[in-house]
Amino acid sequence: MKVLLVFTALLAAVFSRTTFEGDQVVRITPKDEAQIIRIQEMIEFEHLQLDVWLEPTTQPGHPIDIHVPFGSLQAVKAFLESNGIQYSIMIKDLQRLLDEEAIQTKRSRIMGQPRNTDSFNYAAYHKLDEIYSWMDMLVNENPTLVSKIEIGRSYEKRPLYVLKFSTGGSGRPAIWLDMGIHSREWVTQASGIWMAKKIATDYGRDASLTSILNKMDIFIEIVTNPDGYSYTHTNNRMWRKTRSINAGSSCVGVDPNRNWDAGFGGAGASGNPCTETYRGPFAHSESEVKAIVDFVKSHGNFKEFISIHSYSQMLLYPYGYIRTPVPNQDELVGFSVHSQHTLSTKAVSALSSLYGTKYRYGSIIDTIYQASGGTIDWTYNQGIKYSFSFELRDTGRYGFILPANQIIPTAAETWLAVMTLMEHARDHPY
Repeated sequence: MKVLLVFTALLAAVFSRTTFEGDQVVRITPKDEAQIIRIQEMIEFEHLQLDVWLEPTTQPGHPIDIHVPFGSLQAVKAFLESNGIQYSIMIKDLQRLLDEEAIQTKRSRIMGQPRNTDSFNYAAYHKLDEIYSWMDMLVNENPTLVSKIEIGRSYEKRPLYVLKFSTGGSGRPAIWLDMGIHSREWVTQASGIWMAKKIATDYGRDASLTSILNKMDIFIEIVTNPDGYSYTHTNNRMWRKTRSINAGSSCVGVDPNRNWDAGFGGAGASGNPCTETYRGPFAHSESEVKAIVDFVKSHGNFKEFISIHSYSQMLLYPYGYIRTPVPNQDELVGFSVHSQHTLSTKAVSALSSLYGTKYRYGSIIDTIYQASGGTIDWTYNQGIKYSFSFELRDTGRYGFILPANQIIPTAAETWLAVMTLMEHARDHPY
């Protein structure tokens, strides 16, 4: 009887998981604005159930990556070919890639539970409970430097944990980093774990980091969307949004990076709950977003805010919802009268110095597309003038399914850029 119950439970787990056999990721390259419009029209055909991985930009020649279900492949390819739109196949069978990822993840667990943060496997993807256990170990090992704060609860009542790195004092200027607001971007949460360990390890050893922490606090929210992240491990690896219930709709979740009160409801966000960029019923409707908003406001002294996403290898700054340049754009780009090598240019150069990884940089609206309700537009409007967003590796070969052997290289190179940004915030107080 016990064997039967176990087998039944295993079957339930298998059949509750969304699979993607035969699905492909198609890269589309529009040659002009007319083709961009036609592609956008195709994306809006709900019956095709397209999942956009790289959004259309306003600039012809920039790639658009779309996850196409097997049942829609023929229709999509016929549409593109009839309109003379160039495309190629980036991922031939999405499920095969996911199966390979799952095998690697299971192999990493054979090592058993880590005894401490030194024996933790930073080159693997981990479930939510494993990450939370790791946080507790890091705090226990570094009680005078690291603490864990619960800033709220998710829609499904999971704790929203933030690690605080501080050498003492209250109300000090602070730096914020978050990862995983879009739950399927696993390399971001994994990079956050590595970076938090790096801070704990390097304090007192690395002069620059030590100087930063002697003047400022650092807050890291490694899993910003825990409901979505848990769901990617149990049901649907490609889940992006929160898991909140939408009144009057069978479609679940809100895009938490369209839910902020910065041009909320404008272009680049959807009012349709069944889309991946659904903005939500009102600004800050999502508890995961509202928790950060309340924490940032109550703290009142954040000087830098860095939100980390994947993929496409970019460093972005405001604005996304309007074309108006931010007042300190020259400084953000690196053409400030005070310094010719600050922030974006210097950060991207530092990142590239490790493995030669190339990044683009610029404002959201000019570099990728118009997007309203975004995180760093809101933080900038709150007076946090050093507000940035990263899009980590890669440029589309694997997309959101970045192999685990790229976690540490991705985190290490990104850390060099993050350090550059934090050093600038330290050296340019306001």
